[in-house]
Amino acid sequence: MNNSKNKKDVVIFALSIALVVVSAVALFFVLSTYKAKKDNIVARVGDAEITKEELFEVLSKVNGESALDSIINYKIIDLELEKNKLTVTDEEVEKELKKIIEDAGGREAFDQMLAYYSYTEEDFKKDIRSNTGIRKLIEPNIKVTEEEMKKFFEENKASFDQQEQVKASHILVDDEETAKEIKSKLDKGEDFAKLAKEYSKDTGTKEEGGDLGYFTKDSMLKEFADVAFALEVNKISGPVKSQYGYHIIKVVDKKAAVEATYEDNKDKVKETITEQKIAAEAETWFKNKKEEYKIEKFL
Repeated sequence: MNNSKNKKDVVIFALSIALVVVSAVALFFVLSTYKAKKDNIVARVGDAEITKEELFEVLSKVNGESALDSIINYKIIDLELEKNKLTVTDEEVEKELKKIIEDAGGREAFDQMLAYYSYTEEDFKKDIRSNTGIRKLIEPNIKVTEEEMKKFFEENKASFDQQEQVKASHILVDDEETAKEIKSKLDKGEDFAKLAKEYSKDTGTKEEGGDLGYFTKDSMLKEFADVAFALEVNKISGPVKSQYGYHIIKVVDKKAAVEATYEDNKDKVKETITEQKIAAEAETWFKNKKEEYKIEKFL
């Protein structure tokens, strides 16, 4: 099922949680390093020097409290998991990462998001582990009624409808002449996947033979999508120009548009509502837990 709106919401939520943590950890590292080497010079204005000690003082006043609170939150998660004899396995982290990558639109789109936020996959995995942990701690107290589910589905039905989809592969090159040469080889019976690995400059798909998976028309560049959706299954296009170069497109399969039904989407509806309730409950949960633990701040 194509559910792009809900998928984007999941990815954006995961990234927003991740960014809070990375900023906290980065600041913690900066503060620790600068405090330990307080006499080092970080800048000069004319003959006036700015020391790491001065920078530490400013950073701690401006961002120190929020960064420390974020680290405290994640320490609380660890302690609560231990207290409740709960664990988050590597397999769970990998499964969730795979799902998020798929929801983001594939590996290339996911990597682009990480790069945009200056984030690494390993950092993201750490945050998945923490997010999974808090879900395990809060979810047992979350209740979702049938009435809520039906109401949510009716209000968001369009996002559950499956749009027409095409499964295709492509070979991307810089110039039209090369694209025509590749098309000629394909017309003579050469293997598409083999030529994709040899010629394509799309590093995200070339090792998979150019496989793009299934996609909707509005998720691709117009000039690319117009050709892909017009082609019959197992047909190969001529050179298609886009801002990235020239594409040779092969359509592998097609899925017709399907109107969503409540019964077919009950599990997804429940999952979405549950995630929303966990996010809403988390703030209160942390507040209550902070009152239970003895928390001392020395910043």
